[in-house]
Formats: sequence, structure tokens, C-alpha cells
Amino acid sequence: MKMVLIACNEAVDEEVMELIAEAGAENYTKWTRVLGKGTTSGPHLGSHVWPKLNNVVASAVDDAVAEKIVAGIRELRTALGAEGVKAFVLPLEAVT
Repeated sequence: MKMVLIACNEAVDEEVMELIAEAGAENYTKWTRVLGKGTTSGPHLGSHVWPKLNNVVASAVDDAVAEKIVAGIRELRTALGAEGVKAFVLPLEAVT
């Protein structure tokens, strides 16, 4: 199993959530209005100077679903350019 962690600009939340569902991930945890700074997306700090915010989604999935999510994120990154979406895949040793 894998833990897929996706950080994205809140403006693309709908696209990310559709992608996760289409890949077959049935369960997830989502944090909204998350602050952060990315190399290509710049600061998302929810302030007057840096008004954008992020969302973060985590989903524990089997390896095949993780691969589908990552492939979808790659396509989304190509389509959106610097809009800001990134996936991280972590090994998941146990779910209790």
C-alpha cells in the first residue's frame, strides 16, 4: 500500500478530487486553506500580499491506484502549468 499526499492550489480542488475518484481511491482526508510555498508556485499564505491558499489530500491506496493517481497528477501538471499541484507517494507499512 501507499499513502498518496497531494498538495494543490485551492483553485484546482475540483479537478484533483475528480482525479482521485476516477483512479479508484474511495477514502481520503482533506485539509483546506493550507499555507505553503512551492518552488514553482510561489507563496500561498492567505495574506493581502500572497492571497492564494492550498488544499492537501491524503489517501491510503493500493499500489495500482497510487500509480493511476500519479499519472493523473502528471497530466494535470502539464495542463495547468504553474497553477500548482504536486503528488508525493510514501510507503505505507500499516493501517490500524
